[in-house]
Amino acid sequence: MTEPLLQLRHLSKFFVVERSLLGRTISVLKAVDDLSFDIMPGETFGLVGESGCGKTTVGKMLVNLYRPTAGRILYQGTDLTGLPARERRRYCRDIQLIFQDPYASLNPRMTVGDIVAEPIRVNRLLPRDKVDDRVGYLFNAVGLSANYRNRFPHEFSGGQRQRVGIARALAMEPKLIVCDEPVSALDVSVQAQVLNLLAELSVQFGLTYLFIAHGLNVVKHVSDRVGVMYLGRLVEVAPKRDLYRNPLHPYTKALLSAIPVTNPAQRRTRILLEGDVSSPIDPAPGCRFAGRCYAKTGCAGCACDTQLPELVEVSPGHFVACYLHPAVG
Repeated sequence: MTEPLLQLRHLSKFFVVERSLLGRTISVLKAVDDLSFDIMPGETFGLVGESGCGKTTVGKMLVNLYRPTAGRILYQGTDLTGLPARERRRYCRDIQLIFQDPYASLNPRMTVGDIVAEPIRVNRLLPRDKVDDRVGYLFNAVGLSANYRNRFPHEFSGGQRQRVGIARALAMEPKLIVCDEPVSALDVSVQAQVLNLLAELSVQFGLTYLFIAHGLNVVKHVSDRVGVMYLGRLVEVAPKRDLYRNPLHPYTKALLSAIPVTNPAQRRTRILLEGDVSSPIDPAPGCRFAGRCYAKTGCAGCACDTQLPELVEVSPGHFVACYLHPAVG
């Protein structure tokens, strides 16, 4: 079998919220808590969850914007978290990031041509006389005219700016691209164009994606496998077909019920979540979703309230962390 391109093993990221006068940590926010999954070469792995669940923090740890509190990031078998800064920089070229906001992620003082050319020049990937040709090639690859290179970001629409951001990510010839909600700030019609572009580039350049999104409706069209996060933890991971046809976790079912459909025969019963969201600063000792779970039996002091469920493989490639499933309990 092909070895995974990327492996996350018990990855955690905690942010200090409060310190004592002597500098001792009093409380921390558990943005990502004990996360583990693999991404295979050429695969698009969708990571889904509501705002604040930690999915963007995962992406930032992969591109070294955040240092993990615990756990390991294995890229082609190499543990990136244990490398000194100088050695880690060699791997930064292979893992690039497409930012969420195309309006804030581009330097307004630079032309779009210089924005795309900057990583090539800084890392000395090509001779100076070859950089312009490479920039023109990347512009054409993302559906922009090479004649636009001397324009500034404010002269472009949101979809065009995001294409510039994609071209910048491609400039380093990466193997893995972290797509941090790349279409959430765009109009619906433009979203489809950008998603189609990413799919085409995946084939053209042999790319692997970690695709981060809020809802399951977006990742359905681009992902091979999907992971669902809730308050810093994975609650379900499955191939796309299995997840959409047979969701096992109550939170996944609630997300799927919110997807609008055009065919009434395919419509799901809407699941409205009630109750308060557990605090990531002081989470409950049991399942993070227990306070909002509509499927919970209502028992006092049961495992849902007292013990954190582990992610268990219940069928080939399908993992779930829920005591309602016999394999987990």
